[in-house]
Amino acid sequence: MFIDTHAHLNFKAFDNDRSEVIKRSLEQDVWMINVSSNYKTSKLAVEIAQCYERGVFASVGLHPINCVIDLSQADEDRLEELDIEKYRKLAKEKGVVAVGEIGLDYWNEPKGKGKAKIFKEKQKEVFLVQLDLAKELGLPVILHCRKAHNEIIEIMCNFYAYAQKLHINGVVHCFTGNRGQAQKYLDMGLYLGFNGIIFKMDLDEVMKKIPLGKILIETDCPFLTPPALGGQRNEPVNVKYVAQRIAEIRNEPLEEIVRVTTENAKKLFQI
Repeated sequence: MFIDTHAHLNFKAFDNDRSEVIKRSLEQDVWMINVSSNYKTSKLAVEIAQCYERGVFASVGLHPINCVIDLSQADEDRLEELDIEKYRKLAKEKGVVAVGEIGLDYWNEPKGKGKAKIFKEKQKEVFLVQLDLAKELGLPVILHCRKAHNEIIEIMCNFYAYAQKLHINGVVHCFTGNRGQAQKYLDMGLYLGFNGIIFKMDLDEVMKKIPLGKILIETDCPFLTPPALGGQRNEPVNVKYVAQRIAEIRNEPLEEIVRVTTENAKKLFQI
């Protein structure tokens, strides 16, 4: 059994064959968590999860690149102003196992100190509000980070100081940081998620040092398709390629990678 801890079957790429993709995954004993990027995809993730008795779960949240700097940017499909009450209600629905993906993304930081400062402050504000929601509801968080590991580590260290007693936990999705950053996340009790990015970036030394009990596997489908599949759309069944690559890097049996990462996912998300 495999658990794809970060899928996006709630995205448009799967609108035409979503049910078939899920059926194919479940038949191959691959479970999944559909992770959201805004309210629209959060709502759909919950609706999808509630169609299945087992194996399909949802995470709700506003992705940092989808939070607007001002209301004039808002649009129904992607950008929005965070309405935490809407997310609070949705997060209490059956099938929801996490808040995310949330975090910081400085990849397209605007030019100019003034604009960059507003851009970063808005993302941090939205991130903190959603961390509080996860703490309130006792849900783990799925963290997104691009070009902002040190900033997220600082925020999480401060947050962890008062959230520790409530056992707030989570995973750093698509981890691409260095060994020092990995250790800081691990010291907070967080898990690290790996996907097809491990075929593109040299993360071997980092991955060898991380305890297997703190690793999760994911696809981030429809993105980050393993090279063996060419330019095909990625989907949950391909999480097997990620597990195989991790086994090769760590020189450990595939069966052990699958067993432990599945146990890790079940423990973190209570599924």
